[in-house]
Amino acid sequence: MTDAANGARLLPWVRPDGNPCFLVSDGTGYVARLADDIEGALLDLAAELIEEAQRVLGARTWTSGELHLLTVELTEALTAMHRIAESRGARLPVPHGAAEVRRS
Repeated sequence: MTDAANGARLLPWVRPDGNPCFLVSDGTGYVARLADDIEGALLDLAAELIEEAQRVLGARTWTSGELHLLTVELTEALTAMHRIAESRGARLPVPHGAAEVRRS
C-alpha cells in the first residue's frame, strides 16, 4: 500500500499503536534495505511454518495446544505476508491504460 500523494512505501512493521508505518525514499537507504531484509525474513518464516503445518497435520495425532500454537503462528505469518504483498504490489508500476482496481 502506498500513499498516493507521496508514493510512500508501506513498511513490514507497525507503530506501537498498531497504525501502519510508511517510508518516503528512493528505495536505496538504510530503512528501505532494513524493510527488504525483514520482508525476506518474514517470507522465510512463512515457508518454515508451512512445513511445520504440513508435518503437524500429516501426523494425524496432534494436541490441541499444538494446533492452537500453529494457528496463532500461521495467522501472524499470513498477516505479515498480506502486508508484504500489499506493499510490493503498490510499488509495481501500473501498465499504461490499465484500470485501477479499488478495494473496499
